[in-house]
Amino acid sequence: MRPSTPLLAVDTLIRLNGDPHGIVLIERRNPPPGWALPGGFVDVGETLEAAAVREAREETSLDVRLVALLGCYSDPARDSRGHTVSAVFIADADGEPQADDDARNACCVDPRDPGVTLAFDHARILADYVNWLKTGNGKPLDEHG
Repeated sequence: MRPSTPLLAVDTLIRLNGDPHGIVLIERRNPPPGWALPGGFVDVGETLEAAAVREAREETSLDVRLVALLGCYSDPARDSRGHTVSAVFIADADGEPQADDDARNACCVDPRDPGVTLAFDHARILADYVNWLKTGNGKPLDEHG
C-alpha cells in the first residue's frame, strides 16, 4: 500500500544580474492570487534541482544557475490548496524576466520590502533569505520539528 504524503514542490529566489537585493517574483495566474517566487511541483523522475531550473525557465524565461539551498518549508498550512513541502533554492540569472506559463507578470523587487502582496509563506522565505545574506545561515528549524 502506497503511503499518503504531502505534495513536493520547489521555489527559487532568483537574484537578477548579480544583485542580491533584486529578486524576481511572478504574479500568479491561478489561485491562490498574489505574487510569489517562481516555482512549482516536482515531476516524477525529476530531481529537486532540475525542477527548480525548469520551473524558473517556464515562469520567467530565465536560465538560472543554482547557488544554494535556503531550506525546506513544510508547514501543513503554507498552501491553502493542501499540504505541500517546498525546497527553496537561491539562484543567479542574467537578463530580464518575461512572464510565461503560470505567471501573469514578472517583476524584480527588494526582498527587504517587496511592496506587493505575497502568496503562500513567501514573505517568510524572503525574510529567511535576508537573514541568509547577513549571516550565511539558512532557514532556521521550526520549533515543532
